[in-house]
Amino acid sequence: MEDADVLQHIERLVSEEDALYAHAADVHEMDGEQQRRLREVQVHLDQCWDLLRQRQARREFGEDPSQAVLRSAGTVEDYTG
Repeated sequence: MEDADVLQHIERLVSEEDALYAHAADVHEMDGEQQRRLREVQVHLDQCWDLLRQRQARREFGEDPSQAVLRSAGTVEDYTG
């Protein structure tokens, strides 16, 4: 997967996130399924941004960016800073 592919996927996820928010003023007005999907989209966005950062770091240090891997939701959601 190339950076452009990851960015296109991010754009699709952001569009879905925007559509979910368009149906409600905030998360508390969403039904359970919408809240679940919103959280799923947000986690996947975090994973995609992390993948891009990995690819960029590998490229910067002369490594193969294609060796970057999509990390688990638990890994990207548990970053502390």
